[in-house]
Amino acid sequence: MSTPTGRAVVPGSPAPLPSPYPLIDHLPAVFAEDRFAARFTAAFDDVLAPIINTIDCVHGYVDPLLAPEGFVRWLSSWFGVLLDESWPLSAQRAVVAEAVDLFRMRGTMAGLRRHLEVVVDGEVEITESGGTSSSVRPRPDPPTDVEHWVRVTVRPRVPDSLSEAAVAAVIRAAKPVHIAHSLEVLP
Repeated sequence: MSTPTGRAVVPGSPAPLPSPYPLIDHLPAVFAEDRFAARFTAAFDDVLAPIINTIDCVHGYVDPLLAPEGFVRWLSSWFGVLLDESWPLSAQRAVVAEAVDLFRMRGTMAGLRRHLEVVVDGEVEITESGGTSSSVRPRPDPPTDVEHWVRVTVRPRVPDSLSEAAVAAVIRAAKPVHIAHSLEVLP
């Protein structure tokens, strides 16, 4: 059995992919009417078509919002982002998609708020001490006269949809290191 172009089709096998760039189109015009040249280049088109089509679709694999589920974890490794298994896939995709911006704001309260908003599908409330300190020496010991803390209250839209340990891990990763934190997950 063969297709109109003369290509052989094996019964039960998937239909051959058409080549988006047939080789006969790239040969000099004198070969355009030559049936042998058309059949000869069609054989290469059959071999190259799956490769070309895969390369043409590679953007779908490296875009975290489009990539298959298994690729989202692989993409997260490109940015050094640790994803929690308990997060919904939409949150994992969002964290990978915004990884650069989240790292840029890391260690700030705005960064902590944004990271939590991306991961938590619900309301996030952050209260901080507002304590600041400065030093004229590089790498001073942490000050003992100023209290630094942050309290995070989370209200997910779907109760029990969020692991408290996963939210605590996000807080530890996004807040400044020397700041103590507490977490409360409300229904």
